[in-house]
Amino acid sequence: MGGFSRLSFFKMNIKPFLIDLDGVLKIGDTPAPDIVEFLNFISENNIPACILSNSTLRTGEQVNEFFASHNIQISIPAITAFDATLSYVKRKYKKVWVLCRNYLIHHFDGIIENEHPEVVVIGDIEDRWNYQIMNDIFKKVFAGADLIAMHKNKYWYPKDELMIDAGAFVNAIEFASGKEATLIGKPSPLYFKTALETINEKTEDGFFMIGDDIENDVGAAQKIGGKGILMYTGKTKYPIDDGIDVIPDFEAHSLSELVSLFKKDL
Repeated sequence: MGGFSRLSFFKMNIKPFLIDLDGVLKIGDTPAPDIVEFLNFISENNIPACILSNSTLRTGEQVNEFFASHNIQISIPAITAFDATLSYVKRKYKKVWVLCRNYLIHHFDGIIENEHPEVVVIGDIEDRWNYQIMNDIFKKVFAGADLIAMHKNKYWYPKDELMIDAGAFVNAIEFASGKEATLIGKPSPLYFKTALETINEKTEDGFFMIGDDIENDVGAAQKIGGKGILMYTGKTKYPIDDGIDVIPDFEAHSLSELVSLFKKDL
């Protein structure tokens, strides 16, 4: 299977890489087996790159700590949906109800207000979702609170188990309240723009999004002029479902395969 049959990567100008974390650089609870080869390739060829993750489970700093704990040094910046949400919320609000993992809630210290918030922020609360929580969110949003989604992923694939993700719960609140959430993470164009600005690049100059999500990675990048590289190492399995209308620009089954394909054109 050759993902570069339609277009030769290095016959074009090298564009910056935006790289997904889960399902690409991190498979389950461990780094991808060929991550060092891939990172060395980026470094050796001076490719501008940024890790752009929809993770609501960690900050960019914790991404670096995760890889460091496996003796892998990351020399490119990492931004998560949690980071971007935190920055956005602190600029705009003084009273927020945040639904996220307990070990991250302290980042919102000083502005937490669960009873009468200006905004409800939905991240990841694992298996704590239940009717009461959903109804509490609905009532606050219906009464006038804003709604923010760290991301709207439909599902994810941790530890080799397909699981529903927070996007389904966000959509339910939107439907019931009649209010649309402000989306921070992918596929928000603002998120891609923010990541590119972090490495001094512009959306309009082109970029490559390397991800395992056919819609939020590949399709979202294509909609704003980027190229989408689909990795079959995470949630999307080969071959792509016929019902999906997004066509990746390139495809690969591993980072090692991706590097090999790139090198053929060097």
